[in-house]
Amino acid sequence: MSKIIAIANQKGGVGKTTTAINLAASLAVLEFKTLLVDADPQANATSGIGFDPRNIKNSIYECIINECEVENAIQKTDTPNLDLLPAHIDLVGAEIEMINMDDREYKMKAVLSGLKTKYDFIIIDCSPSLGLITINALTAADSVIIPVQCEYFALEGLGKLLNTIKIVQTRLNTQLQVEGILLTMYDIRLRLSNQVVEEVRTHFEEMVFETIIQRNTRLSEAPSFGVSVIMHDATSKGAINYLNLANEIVRKNGLVGSEAVIINEIV
Repeated sequence: MSKIIAIANQKGGVGKTTTAINLAASLAVLEFKTLLVDADPQANATSGIGFDPRNIKNSIYECIINECEVENAIQKTDTPNLDLLPAHIDLVGAEIEMINMDDREYKMKAVLSGLKTKYDFIIIDCSPSLGLITINALTAADSVIIPVQCEYFALEGLGKLLNTIKIVQTRLNTQLQVEGILLTMYDIRLRLSNQVVEEVRTHFEEMVFETIIQRNTRLSEAPSFGVSVIMHDATSKGAINYLNLANEIVRKNGLVGSEAVIINEIV
């Protein structure tokens, strides 16, 4: 089984790119062949996993707009089982260039569809908007993870995103499912964080992941080293949180294996 999961939220600063990088790395550590797709013009997932976007010749932009062979754009990372389909700043103009294209909402799906036989998981880091590139990601995906920060205004805009997902499900991708809502930036010391957790779980019940991503210094500093938190400090709370998330997704999709069990025991 192969699965494409988009990480989406039109709000910035919710831990979307952090989740994309570290979930992909955790799935790779569990020995699932994983591709991280950077679909954000800011290219933070690209730089956060150790690549300079300025030195990228072929990216997802070339694949979508110039029909570059996707195999020529994929980069191997230092993490075993983890590859990257990078982005660079040119992607910011892609939405304008795609306006008059036929089947413009299906361009990313066309790029990724041939890769499903090569990867167990494809994780897409979406841009903080509900523009055409994000719509492309949702059309290409089997499911979507929605990161929600444990802070004030946490639920602001969530209704709009869920409505967009419903439109995509109706018109473009009837198979799209919500993999789950992921609570991020949780601080056990703050009453507000606990209130947000309670509120989100009351509203969305089974849609919310059991795993909560806590605030963690190692998690915050890992991108400056160009590595995932599990490569930066595998014993840190951030690494453990994302390994647990990966295990939860693996279990949810009926893919529990010995690797997942062993990692779970270690953490």
